[in-house]
This record gives sequence, structure tokens and C-alpha cells, in this order.
Amino acid sequence: MKQIVVITGVAQGMGREAAKLLAKSGDTVAGFDVDAEGVKSLEAELKQAGCDPLLIKLDVTDRPGILKFRDAVLKKYGHVDVVLSNVGIGFFGPFEEVNLEGALKCMDINVIGTAAVFQAFVPMMRECGSGKLLAVSSLVGQVPFPFESIYSASKFAVEGLVQSLKYEVEPFGIKVALIQPAQVSTSFAAKIHKLPPEGSPYRERVRRFIEKDEELIKTAPTPLQAAKEIVKIIKTKNPALYNQLETKSTLLLALNRILPPRIKDEILLNYMDIKP
Repeated sequence: MKQIVVITGVAQGMGREAAKLLAKSGDTVAGFDVDAEGVKSLEAELKQAGCDPLLIKLDVTDRPGILKFRDAVLKKYGHVDVVLSNVGIGFFGPFEEVNLEGALKCMDINVIGTAAVFQAFVPMMRECGSGKLLAVSSLVGQVPFPFESIYSASKFAVEGLVQSLKYEVEPFGIKVALIQPAQVSTSFAAKIHKLPPEGSPYRERVRRFIEKDEELIKTAPTPLQAAKEIVKIIKTKNPALYNQLETKSTLLLALNRILPPRIKDEILLNYMDIKP
């Protein structure tokens, strides 16, 4: 069955690759991103694949803009089958030293951005008696990492939002699901990795964390590999609530559920090479 899929953060990375895969399989894609050039080039690619997309430049913090986008999508297609909230930004640094105004922006984009796009399409899905709401969370939405306290908090919030929303909308035939990648081989982490200033009591451990993280990214799934797994979830009639994109994430989350806190802490500190 062909579907109409809305994707936020559609111009780059996993979102872009998922849109291309969906277009090739005959599905219709609508979406938005702040990257105007990326939106324009993706639109051309999707049209070449035979898709009739509706893609616009839009910031997820523009709430009235999201409602206008929804109205345009429904006017063009009549309904939407799937909403994939993929937009998000990273945030890195020792909590003591982070800029809380920047942290507020992270929360606004990652959490309220997800809420805003879901809220925009829920009424239509409720009236239709069907639909899927998918949110890209993260491994750190269940396994908090040091020096990512704000980002982890934003993903914990996304997971709580989706888990709570499930009880509200399932009676209307709406399915919800979380997508929990560990890492994807993109420039996402490199853009936020910054050493604390000289003299910071956290500098040495942050340096080791960054080196380990960048080493792990080299063997992480590519955006295309991740997108293939995401498209499988999009095309599943009744997706699971929790969905990992690779075996490593599944294993780590399983260990997180069963191991005592002391052992979990020891594993994490050794794994990321940040023991004091």
C-alpha cells in the first residue's frame, strides 16, 4: 500500500535518504527543513523518481508555519498516513559550563518541535481512524551519556512524550513508535564536539570522550543504512513502540534494563574512556 509520509528534517542525513527510498517505492513525501538548498535539490531528485512532493523551507520552531504547512499538505493530498519527526540538534559539553539559553533552544527544537508537528496532524488522523506518528529519539534517550546531559534530557523527554501519547491516540487507530539510533556516520557529532577551555576541570575527560566517540562514528551505520531500517518501520502496519537500527543499540538497551547501576556505570565509563 502506497503511503503519504511527512518528514521533518528532510534535507539531510537519514531524513533525506528515507525520502528518496520512499519515492523510489512509489510513496509520496512531504516535508520541511531549514536548509533551503537541500530542500530544493531533494525536490528535484524526488520528482525525477516520479514522486509529487511538497517540500518547503521551514524552521520547526515556527509554530504557525507548521500549521500552514499542514494545511497545504492536506489540501494537496487529502490525508497523511505517517508523520516522521526527524528534526533535531545536538548539544554537548560539561553541564557546569553549558549555556542554558542554548540548552533551551535544544529543548525547543528536539522536544517541542516533535510535539508541534505531531499535534498538527493528530486531528486529521483521529478523524480518519488511522495513522502513524514516528519520532527519532536516540540511545541516549534511555542510556544517558556524560557531557550530553542536555541532549540526553531532550531525548528522554521525547521518549516520555511518545510513551504517554500512545495511551491517548491508540483508541483512535493511531500508532506511535520511537526510533532509537546509537550513532549514524554523519557530521552531526563533529559539529558539536568542542573541548572546554584551558583550565577546565573537565577538559581531559572530554578530550578522551570526543576521541572515543569519533572513533565509534567511523564504524557507525551510514545515513542510507539507517534510512533503510526507518523505511521498514514506516511500512510496517503495526510498528513496535521501540525500534533500534542496529544490533549494538539493541544489546546496549537490553543490558541497561537488566544490569545493576554500579555495573552499568563501570561499563559506560570504560567504554567511553572517561574514568577519572
